[in-house]
Amino acid sequence: MRKIARLKKNLILLFFLTASIAYSQTTRKYSNEFMNIGVDAAAFGMANAVVASSADVNSGYWNPAGLVALEDNQLALMHASYFANIANYDYAGFAMPLDDQSAVGLSVIRFGVDDILNTTQLIDEQGQIDYNRISLFSTADYGVTFSYARELPLDGLNIGVNAKVIRRIIGDFANSWGFGLDAGLQFNSGDWKFGLMARDITTTFNAWSIDEDEFASIQQAVEGQNQELPETTEITIPKLQLGVSREFIFHYDYSLLAEVDFNFRFAETNDVVSSSFASMTPAVGLQFGYIDMVFVRAGMGNFQNSLGLDGTENVSFQPNIGVGFKYKGIQVDYALTDIGDQSAALYSNVFSLKLDWSLFR
Repeated sequence: MRKIARLKKNLILLFFLTASIAYSQTTRKYSNEFMNIGVDAAAFGMANAVVASSADVNSGYWNPAGLVALEDNQLALMHASYFANIANYDYAGFAMPLDDQSAVGLSVIRFGVDDILNTTQLIDEQGQIDYNRISLFSTADYGVTFSYARELPLDGLNIGVNAKVIRRIIGDFANSWGFGLDAGLQFNSGDWKFGLMARDITTTFNAWSIDEDEFASIQQAVEGQNQELPETTEITIPKLQLGVSREFIFHYDYSLLAEVDFNFRFAETNDVVSSSFASMTPAVGLQFGYIDMVFVRAGMGNFQNSLGLDGTENVSFQPNIGVGFKYKGIQVDYALTDIGDQSAALYSNVFSLKLDWSLFR
């Protein structure tokens, strides 16, 4: 019975995944969402409120304008597991200064579910269960980002751009290629920093290729629930992030970095502020540091209007915490997201590593 229940569960998962390729030719509220999760455990600990303060290799994701703050080459790695370790999320980034006024970066993101049981052929023509007919497949999303940043003539003002290549694979059923652009600005004035990040400014276009023979093999898997052949184009609408941060120094050894971000989508969603034109959710992050070596972080974000089982409406949010340690060009960070299960998202442990090239010299 346990095996049958597990097979039913995997059958549902299979149809969930294959249904995800049923894209229309119109814009969608949620598209390429794996590119919106974020990178760097330090940022997760601050609830991703880092658009204004980001100033390292991870700026290639958060705000490419921050890359101009690099003084040497940097490498970043991150790993996180989601949905009880069913899905793995990995990231690698590299950035380097070109000169005193410009820098470049490259980052790669993978979000994947591997070894999914394909149970669509579990029952043979005679109606008998045949476990030998089970096969495995994987689904994976890849995002490769090329970043460039440069200082502008106005003192403290920096600009950055991203060119993104998206690759998405759903077993042998379908795959797609996508392309898009981001643009970011940062303005530094003393202890104050301001950031603007516009994602998918030209809209990101995904073109899907669907194997009709493989697709036909699952259309009859559940009687009365046949899946129509989906359209083959998907468009990701722009998103906007605004942030302001300030760093406070106490007695030379202690510091406090505080940032508030406002995240906008140009669609009506469950965000705490929403209209037919746009929706917005805030995020707040804090980082307490000691001698620029030990860090403790906390943040709240992802404020959503949610509907309870009793029909009442509530505001949910996602609290995060994190710690970090930096020594001689090596920085290790950890974050625990969704403390206390305050939002619909499942908690996750996030680990990241950052290496400064000065370590090898």
